[in-house]
Amino acid sequence: MSVERLAAAFGDFPQLVRDHARAQPSRPALIQDDRVLDFAALDAAMDRVAAVMQRQGVGPCDAVALCGAASIEYLVVFLAALRAGAAAALVSPALPAAAIARMVDDSGARMAFLDGGASRALGDAHARVGAEVIALEQACALGTAGAKPARVEPQPDWPFNIIYSSGTTGEPKGIVQPHSMRWVHMQRGPAYGYDARSVTLISTPLYSNTTLVSVFPTLAMGGAVLLMPKFEAGEYLALAERRRASHAMLVPVQYQRIMARADFGRYDLGSFRGKFSTSAPFAAALKSDVLDRWPGALFEFYGLTEGGGTCVLAAHLHRDKLHTVGQPAPGHDIRLIDDAGREVPSGGTGEVVGRSRAMMTGYHGRPDLTAQAEWRDASGQRFIRTGDVGRFDEDGFLVLVDRKKDLIISGGFNVYPADLEAVLRQHPAVAESAVVGVPSAQWGETPVAFVVARRGETCEAAEVLAWTNARVGKVQRLADVRVIAEMPRSAIGKVLKRELRESYRPR
Repeated sequence: MSVERLAAAFGDFPQLVRDHARAQPSRPALIQDDRVLDFAALDAAMDRVAAVMQRQGVGPCDAVALCGAASIEYLVVFLAALRAGAAAALVSPALPAAAIARMVDDSGARMAFLDGGASRALGDAHARVGAEVIALEQACALGTAGAKPARVEPQPDWPFNIIYSSGTTGEPKGIVQPHSMRWVHMQRGPAYGYDARSVTLISTPLYSNTTLVSVFPTLAMGGAVLLMPKFEAGEYLALAERRRASHAMLVPVQYQRIMARADFGRYDLGSFRGKFSTSAPFAAALKSDVLDRWPGALFEFYGLTEGGGTCVLAAHLHRDKLHTVGQPAPGHDIRLIDDAGREVPSGGTGEVVGRSRAMMTGYHGRPDLTAQAEWRDASGQRFIRTGDVGRFDEDGFLVLVDRKKDLIISGGFNVYPADLEAVLRQHPAVAESAVVGVPSAQWGETPVAFVVARRGETCEAAEVLAWTNARVGKVQRLADVRVIAEMPRSAIGKVLKRELRESYRPR
């Protein structure tokens, strides 16, 4: 029944889980270490936790916040929120306490589930969280056996989840993804080989859309999600071999670390049917190495958490196009525009904008930011702007030229220079700051700061580096600080970050 439901224009994801619980109750749904939650147990846990949420006043289109490492409990709470009619508001536990508190409050969550690590990170900021805080580790023990929540039928425009950016300063920016968007993600599962026999190995965080685009198609098709909360290349290979993994979503830096292992060839990876990558530039040479030595298809997805247009590169079918990010996915309209918002002529270069059935509702409570992220064509159709600059080759494959925005992608995570620059400006000896991304063998990219000292102050690079890194999230930490006499600027006073990036030489 579940596969037939997926063919419909729209459907109820929690009901898919219920279908699988009835049709294949003992089939594994969630696996972590030696723990296995089958579909019957998952369905029952969703009922118990959803019933508790509803008793606490959680209703349709409300939010339930989640902050923690990947775990069975995390997904139980996420799915229970959906069954209660609510959206899961996803916050990174790697953020500073104040940022976590701001994001939970911004979501309007009535309940916030935090694991031990997130709770310790929040520290004294607990008092600033308006939601009822519950230990995530206790989620599966909530409620009473046999409890049933009131039936809720989600609507296409209801929020499925809110994904918060990893910023440390300024106003939170939550990307609202509706049920209709996630349904499209699930519907494409069969095209990428997901089925009831799938075992999808997840080693990226569950608060990232990168991860979720593999989690939900797997469960929708009745497959198993295998969770690896902390990635380590050797352990990943051993787990993939032991559990006979069929699918994987990895960011490029993870592929790099796996392929660099001298013992890679001794692992039996013949069970893999599909491997996926997204979130960061994926070097053509690395793609080629994966194709040569790792069985199964390789797909690269190019797109945004905000949705819009997605390009897909079936690397195993187009080895001559590994320098590209592929062609527009079926049903996706991708165009290029200039700085004035006009479409560029065929063969030209411009900012990538896209439209499809999978698009965010907007940024939570921020219609101003939502409007900035949108572009409309002559007929009024809504597109999402990527901030990336690219061109289509003669075969319709998209080649990315540069990132229009200054976003840094480090280890698959977004790092926003403006956030780091705001922290640096608080240092008493820093007058100006500019943060750029530089190549990193370990992370793909890593942030480096250039600072100008205040007049009359002594600015020591090592001290500024330590001071800043003590005040930002783990994934945002600076790799280096350089003190310079003045910022390179354009004629209108804009800091020329390209010059800073090009001038940087590792010590």
